[in-house]
Amino acid sequence: MKKVLSIAGSDCSGGAGIQADLKTMTALGVYGMSVITALTAQNTTGVYAVEESAPEFVARQLDCVFEDIFPDAVKIGMVSNSAIIETIAAKLQEYQAKNIVLDPVMVATSGGVLMKSEATQVLVEKLFPLASLITPNIPEAEALSGLKIAGKKDMLAAAQKLAEQTSAAILLKGGHLTESADDLLFYNNEEYWFSAPHIETKNTHGTGCTLSSAIACLLADGEELPQAVEGAKQYLWQAIRHEPSLGRGNGPINHMWQKI
Repeated sequence: MKKVLSIAGSDCSGGAGIQADLKTMTALGVYGMSVITALTAQNTTGVYAVEESAPEFVARQLDCVFEDIFPDAVKIGMVSNSAIIETIAAKLQEYQAKNIVLDPVMVATSGGVLMKSEATQVLVEKLFPLASLITPNIPEAEALSGLKIAGKKDMLAAAQKLAEQTSAAILLKGGHLTESADDLLFYNNEEYWFSAPHIETKNTHGTGCTLSSAIACLLADGEELPQAVEGAKQYLWQAIRHEPSLGRGNGPINHMWQKI
């Protein structure tokens, strides 16, 4: 059985983070494992508080996983501060982890900030070089590239700029575009577009977590990267199309989190 590790934050409401990752892994038939970088108090309307894991505890979790059940792929989500990022990078190098999918979670779908500003450069310097694939959404790509993205031409320019910072492939997610939900994979200096109709829904909590986890699962199963992205996007699109309306929230509310 293939094994996939999620390194991310916990979402008590079950829609994003570690919980979304493990649900996705179970649905796609792999054995899911987790290293928790933070506890969050959040739901579909926002992120209200965060309690970060100590870097030493993150390291111990990673040791326990890699020394016993070596993962076939790794998904990285919420890593909120520099010390945690540096710890993860050191351990992934130590164990020579493979098939690393990095979702640069900076802001939650609901608007809550999930990464301290000082950690962004450390993320780029320490984790970008280790990743096989980096999966920013449009706001994250704008923050990382310094470019404004209003359409597909801008998406390509931003993906090319981000690719210059790393040997990883870039999957720039287009869900924030109004006219489509097309995603761009920039891989080996070639562009691959994955199209899907835009679905009008407020129930998008945890979609980025789900997509990156699904890609990691398919890479663990031996899929080539373009095929893994295509399969993961189809999985996510079907999930959104058939989504249940569970929460009472009426859409995203901005909440700056504070450490408990």
